[in-house]
Amino acid sequence: QLQASGGGLVQAGGSLRLSCAASGWTFSSYAMGWFRQAPGKEREFVATISRSSGTTYYANSVKGRFTISRDNAKNTVYLQMNSLKPEDTAVYYCAASRSTSPRETFYDYWGQGTQVTVSS
Repeated sequence: QLQASGGGLVQAGGSLRLSCAASGWTFSSYAMGWFRQAPGKEREFVATISRSSGTTYYANSVKGRFTISRDNAKNTVYLQMNSLKPEDTAVYYCAASRSTSPRETFYDYWGQGTQVTVSS
C-alpha cells in the first residue's frame, strides 16, 4: 500500500512537499517514482529515485524545481516542489517499480493520489 499526502492549494512561486508512505512490502527493494495527471490530460512522469537514492531522473518540465528523495528507514518517498507554476496543477501519484524508469508500465504499486493546485 502507498499513501500519498501533502497536496494542497498554493500560489505560483510557492512550495509544497509531498510525502508517500509505504506499507506491506519491502520498500527498500523498490525504486520509487512520482507521476501527475492534470485535468483532461494523460498521466505523465515527474521524477524517479533508485533504491539507494544514488540515481534520480526528472522530467524536463520540473528539472531544477522539484527534488525527489527517500528515507528507507521510514518507508517514505518525498517530492519537494519549489517555484510552483499553474501548469503544475494536477493529481500527483507515487508508485513503486523494480527499476528507475519514466514508463508507467514498469511500476507495480500505486498510491491514491494527492491534489496539488497552483493559483496564478
